[in-house]
Amino acid sequence: MIPIQEIKSRNPETPLRCIFLADAHLIDERDAHYQDLLQFLFQIKGRDSERERSGDAGQCAPPGRDMIIDHLFILGDFFDFWFSRQGRIYPGFRPIVDRLIHLKKDGVTIHFCEGNHDFLMKPHFSRILGMNVYEDWAALNLGGRKTLIGHGDLVDQTNRQYLFLRKILRSRPFFLLQKLLPLSVLWALARKSSLASQELMGGAQDAIMARMVAFAEDSFHDGYDAVILGHCHKPQLQEFVAEGDTKTLITLGDWIAHYTYLLYDDRGFHLRCYHEEEKG
Repeated sequence: MIPIQEIKSRNPETPLRCIFLADAHLIDERDAHYQDLLQFLFQIKGRDSERERSGDAGQCAPPGRDMIIDHLFILGDFFDFWFSRQGRIYPGFRPIVDRLIHLKKDGVTIHFCEGNHDFLMKPHFSRILGMNVYEDWAALNLGGRKTLIGHGDLVDQTNRQYLFLRKILRSRPFFLLQKLLPLSVLWALARKSSLASQELMGGAQDAIMARMVAFAEDSFHDGYDAVILGHCHKPQLQEFVAEGDTKTLITLGDWIAHYTYLLYDDRGFHLRCYHEEEKG
């Protein structure tokens, strides 16, 4: 049984507001989608920001204005690979990690669910930076909604090859082995393991989505009100009736083709497209 976390607003007098996103597959800070995501993160502010203290937080802001939130949930494959050592990280990730550090100082609680590309994240993000890292699943209470979140790579339990690779790459022997390699070599190998993971996780979006729907329906019968997943790169918000109540499955899309994110506030879940907001 996964323990349920109470997710609350940092300011008891204001409604809870959270953002969920996944699958940016960041590598090179010169990439357009990297820069767009970085720009989006600069539009996010925490409740300790000057804007909040001045009383001008408002509701979810239009493009060009700050969006005040309490929690940022990153549901896997944010980076195309991840290895770090004693605070040293891949240089191309420094701008985005620095922005996350600033958001945490600004009052935003940062949560990571590990993906099939980025794992072994606890040594840096949890132990050094004090952010929350979940290796598999996390269960949340969002305004009374019992919500299950995860990257989504564990939904298909029939993909034995991938599950075997996943187990090896997260094992204690592999963790100790990678510490023996120079970081430059490790990052080169990480790119190769990233490509291997892509091949093993291959499959049509419709087939992956069908497995996610079946998984969500099972989760609804287990008492969850909402399931939020990444991994399939297809943005969808679907509602179901289970146990006499309306339940919600959200797949977050990505920041490669769709530039989508999920906003949760006192009105519920809203799946949004950053590029459409910029044009609007």
